[in-house]
Amino acid sequence: MTKSDKAFRTISEVSDELEVPAHVLRFWETKFPQVKPMKRGGGRRYYRPEDISLLRGVREMLHVDGYSIKGVQKALKDHGVRAISDRSEGVVVGTLVPQETDTQTIAASANVEAGSITISVQDRKAMQKALDALINLRKSLMENGKAAA
Repeated sequence: MTKSDKAFRTISEVSDELEVPAHVLRFWETKFPQVKPMKRGGGRRYYRPEDISLLRGVREMLHVDGYSIKGVQKALKDHGVRAISDRSEGVVVGTLVPQETDTQTIAASANVEAGSITISVQDRKAMQKALDALINLRKSLMENGKAAA
């Protein structure tokens, strides 16, 4: 028997679903006060569907997009819970591109000119992979002295 999409989940169920250890979820609760699972007697946590959606977006930003904890905190402050939660639905808002590496800075500058762009997570990952390959090729060519400065 499976639970309804609207059912509350225990920390172990959320941990399994997001493929993140339970201690990481508890740590994220301390860093992101927007995640507020309901606690019952004995301190047992029950996560609402909106908590899970937010945690899924946080996980994407940290593990896939390379954001730092502070970067996600800033994104939550600047764009709100909804923008981060929407990431779990496969929607990426262009203004949420991290600017912590050369690759990400290039991607962010393209998004700033285009305004707010919405692409799927799968498409963003494919574009990021292609961009990374091009940057690595450029670095390789420059190291070999074959590229003009």
